[in-house]
Amino acid sequence: MKITAFNPLILSKNADETIELFEALGFERAHTKSGIAGHVTSVDLKYGEDFRVDVATVDKFPQDLTVIRMNVRDFDEAYQFLLSKGFKPAREDGSTTKTDSSEDTLMFSPSGFAICLSEHIRK
Repeated sequence: MKITAFNPLILSKNADETIELFEALGFERAHTKSGIAGHVTSVDLKYGEDFRVDVATVDKFPQDLTVIRMNVRDFDEAYQFLLSKGFKPAREDGSTTKTDSSEDTLMFSPSGFAICLSEHIRK
């Protein structure tokens, strides 16, 4: 399995405030993607070449949730690997979010640790 990115992802109702905090720390917006699953916006912030954090507007959880965003080259392979380690998809039906440029899903380990698995679709 090839991992292409591995960094924190903060899911928050107050994403704008969180983004402002990271920008005050010197992070810059590298990429913004809107309309994910119809209503989610995700902002990729970077500090130099070494540090990244993503912040997404999500109102599903009562408090902020910090997870690891793991980008991979082969979504299905990584998804099956995480399932084999006891991870469960956050959605009961196991569905994923697909856009023109990516596929992702939130998964929880048996202990509650979360990974947002993602593959950027190359054209």
